Amino acid sequence: MLQLADEAFAVKNDPNQLDVDQEVIARLQSLHPASVGELDLGEGPVCWVLLIPTTRELMHRFLQKEISEKELFELTSPGQNYQSVYLCSGMVLDEYRRQGIAKKLCLDALQQIRADHPIESLFVWTFSEAGLHAARSIAQCAELPLLSR
Repeated sequence: MLQLADEAFAVKNDPNQLDVDQEVIARLQSLHPASVGELDLGEGPVCWVLLIPTTRELMHRFLQKEISEKELFELTSPGQNYQSVYLCSGMVLDEYRRQGIAKKLCLDALQQIRADHPIESLFVWTFSEAGLHAARSIAQCAELPLLSR
């Protein structure tokens, strides 16, 4: 999955993107336990999703390119009242794509986050047409507006 993430997002070449490691995963889970989701069928994950619950203000700053993805993550503090969720990343191994796995993981995570926070919107910074399509589908099912950078 890490190789797939590197191929899809090339984070090593962009200091503004969030470079996910175990420390980042732990901090994401401190924002909300549902921020990190994966499906493991017994031989390692086949799908991995990351969501960042955050404030409306930080969402707008990110969408207006005032802050980077990495800064969005760093400026979002545990214990805040979140109104927005950034659909940060979703990766699915090739042989498991187009089965709705990432969508289900995201919708389940959103349901858990919404149980604790008054989420008003979703937002994305997509790197592919498939990513944008998936984000739109998630937003439609969650009945939330989707904003894009």
